[in-house]
Amino acid sequence: MWNYKLNKLLALFCLIQYGKAVSRIDPLVDTNVGLIRGVRASDGDYAMFMGIPYATVDETNAFGLSKPHPGFDEAFDAYDDTAVCPQVDDFTNELVGSIDCLRLNVYVPNSASFRNRLPVLVWIYGGAFKVGYSGRSWYGPRFLVKQDIILVTLNYRVGPYGFMCLDVPEVPGNQGLKDQQLALKWVKNNIEAFGGNPDRITIFGESAGGKSVNLHLIYGQEKLFHQVIMQSGVAETTSSARGPDPSVPLKISEQLGFKTTDTKEALSFLSSIDTNLVIAAAIELNLKYHPCVEKEYDNIERFIHDYPINIKQPNLGNLPTLLGANKDEGLITFGKKTAEDISQIPNVFKDYLNDNFNFDAEKLNEMEKLVRNFYIGDEIVSENVVDGLIQVYSDLMYHYPAVRTIQKYLDNGLKNLYYYLFSYDGGRNFLKKNLNITAAGTAHADELGYLFDIFIMDKTPSPEDQLVIDRITTLWANFAKFGNPTPETTEILPVLWPAVTKNEQYYLNIGADLTVGKRYFNSRMAFWDLFYKLNKKAQIGYKDTSR
Repeated sequence: MWNYKLNKLLALFCLIQYGKAVSRIDPLVDTNVGLIRGVRASDGDYAMFMGIPYATVDETNAFGLSKPHPGFDEAFDAYDDTAVCPQVDDFTNELVGSIDCLRLNVYVPNSASFRNRLPVLVWIYGGAFKVGYSGRSWYGPRFLVKQDIILVTLNYRVGPYGFMCLDVPEVPGNQGLKDQQLALKWVKNNIEAFGGNPDRITIFGESAGGKSVNLHLIYGQEKLFHQVIMQSGVAETTSSARGPDPSVPLKISEQLGFKTTDTKEALSFLSSIDTNLVIAAAIELNLKYHPCVEKEYDNIERFIHDYPINIKQPNLGNLPTLLGANKDEGLITFGKKTAEDISQIPNVFKDYLNDNFNFDAEKLNEMEKLVRNFYIGDEIVSENVVDGLIQVYSDLMYHYPAVRTIQKYLDNGLKNLYYYLFSYDGGRNFLKKNLNITAAGTAHADELGYLFDIFIMDKTPSPEDQLVIDRITTLWANFAKFGNPTPETTEILPVLWPAVTKNEQYYLNIGADLTVGKRYFNSRMAFWDLFYKLNKKAQIGYKDTSR
């Protein structure tokens, strides 16, 4: 008991010193789950609390639901951000990770204190729901914490461990999203101890992370956040939800030499073997992962109960929302393809339509011809029409889903809605640098190099890149602080970013300069407006609720 009281007194002393920003010892905070000790950063005026466990996974059912971490009897040393959930590393191509991965990192400016509670940005990474982790190598915090906000980054399970959706209650689906939900509850319940404001939490994410943010917005039943940012990913794409697929564990088990028709037997086998083997088998099978519409089971709360396209009244309130995409998203698919590669995908338009619509063969041919003619005319699929291929991918997967989301939210009365286009092509465009894409344009995930200090980037940005870093981090931080990315003009932000209205679809073009426009790619978006109206009932997951 004496040691416990001594620890509490020590924690209080450190918190007081930490709040005054004068102590150079490792900061110690007293949270609702116990004492957590962090370290001071060497690249800025902030503290780091890394690798904090927020949930646990049952080893006998590694694919099932996680549970909240019970907390700490002694001070937890939050020094290590290397935990990774099972996956193939997107950079080294090595099999990595373990199921003991549900950790989060909290980065706290020295200005945070009990008297100066800072707004909180919670980052959810992308990676097609099959890869991703939250460590500083990918998501270094130094650019964002300079803006006087607290940054939280979190791990969640991906691939078969996070997104199997089966016909048994042990693995109902959306385990990765439910991991995220537990992390958000942890932040809500504990961020005050770090000098954060639990009533000013913004969740933001990119690609699959953006879709995750949107799904929390639509389906979340608890008020765990107050604002959202969705970067190049919304729920209005069909890849944001599918039906259950009970064949997945059977296929993986058979690939590993254990053939069975019993789902529970397959799960038991897969939980007993090395996670690297499971991931390797899933890769060999070329499996894809999505959130899913869950079946209903007794005493198990569903996260997604219907396809997003059927949700007419999202759980919005008047929650400030910021969303957008990058100008040339499709460079991720076509930026590195050779002429021979492109000639091998003559059915690319059919493939895209099959991913989004249930067409019979005759209708598919008719619609494919319509889309093909709009983007590439009478040309065959070749390197000569790569710009059209980039555009159709960008529009169908990112630009038009954002337009549909905006329209739905406006129809629901949302007023604080901000829309952007990221078009800057500089030295820190993340995906282009990572994949060595030299073509001009702004690819999927390229904005990340200006929000985060990523290990493959130069530590000292060019003056032009630094200006974009300062601008986008200020915009995002202003939104977290005020619900408005430009409450006033400044030298860094010389223009006001107007909210979207029913009459005017304003957007901010974030390029070498900041400019305000209306409804980007207007003719292309008008094409898809007509296409979706024509084929409304053919959308995957569509339910006719008019009867």
